Amino acid sequence: MLARSVFRSAVPFKSNVRRYATEPSKGGSSVPIYAGLAAVAGLGGYYYLSRTGQAGNAAQAGFGAPASSKEESTVPNSVEKPSAAFTGGDQGWIDLKLESSEEINHNTRRLRFALPDTENISGLHIASAILTKYKGPEQEKPTIRPYTPVSDEDTKGYLDFVIKRYPNGPMSEHLHNMNHGQRLDFKGPIPKYPWNENKHDHIALIAGGTGITPMYQLCRAIFNNPNEKTKVTLVFGNISEEDILLKRELEDLENTYPQRFRAFYVLDNPPEGWMQGKGRIDKKLLKTVLPEPKSENLKVFVCGPPGMYKAISGAKKSPSDQGDLAGILSELGYTKEQVYKF
Repeated sequence: MLARSVFRSAVPFKSNVRRYATEPSKGGSSVPIYAGLAAVAGLGGYYYLSRTGQAGNAAQAGFGAPASSKEESTVPNSVEKPSAAFTGGDQGWIDLKLESSEEINHNTRRLRFALPDTENISGLHIASAILTKYKGPEQEKPTIRPYTPVSDEDTKGYLDFVIKRYPNGPMSEHLHNMNHGQRLDFKGPIPKYPWNENKHDHIALIAGGTGITPMYQLCRAIFNNPNEKTKVTLVFGNISEEDILLKRELEDLENTYPQRFRAFYVLDNPPEGWMQGKGRIDKKLLKTVLPEPKSENLKVFVCGPPGMYKAISGAKKSPSDQGDLAGILSELGYTKEQVYKF
């Protein structure tokens, strides 16, 4: 069965605990014991008197004395929270400078944009995205596209994005062609699915291509929280092995949380010796690896290209209208309330 062939069992950590025990002596005279106790008491008295004298000298020198009113005034009443760069509402667009652009593979780059202040955090929450805007010299209207950062929400000073270049994609082409120091307009946050601690017992993530980024945002929120108990199953489809984005980060989650995180990969063009899924994400695979539709407190998330939505869950009617549930998930018995389409 595919689920068993691709799931890696964890190597449990082993810890050694040293235990110390004392046992009272049996028999013998008690005189040496009393003599020893008297010696310890005498040493203790000498130590106490010595320390008392030192403490008195320190107090006279000003050490250990109560703080003056001037000293108290310099102590902050509370620790200020980092300010958010993006606050939504009527804030409008903010232009950010490109700090770096790193090639990941043949059509994907990791871009870092500096926030207005080095002490800023993004202001994004789980789950949310951010809009980008660009108007080329030959465009009548600007291109606006949503993206989900891959950097943590509490990271100060910058935002990281993983961007795949699509043929004739005006925004992805522009982002790949940007040079260090150029600026781009951003606006947000754009709220998606609101997440609370332990909101669901089990979530299933079905992603294709760059659709992994909002899924990874959810995973970060869950596994960075020590109070979370949510289990996560990821099914991730791509064209080739080098197209698997954030693979190292996902493998780290598998190794660190083997009882709570499982990832299943499917490739259109797998390399020789590939041991996981081949072709497209299909009904047989999802029936095998996803939690049962009858499971309590379950949520299934879907994000990917239009063809994937059509096959798996049916398309959204609009950004604010999830539309009816269709496709494979409907055939397997999941309900509209159990599925969220990013």
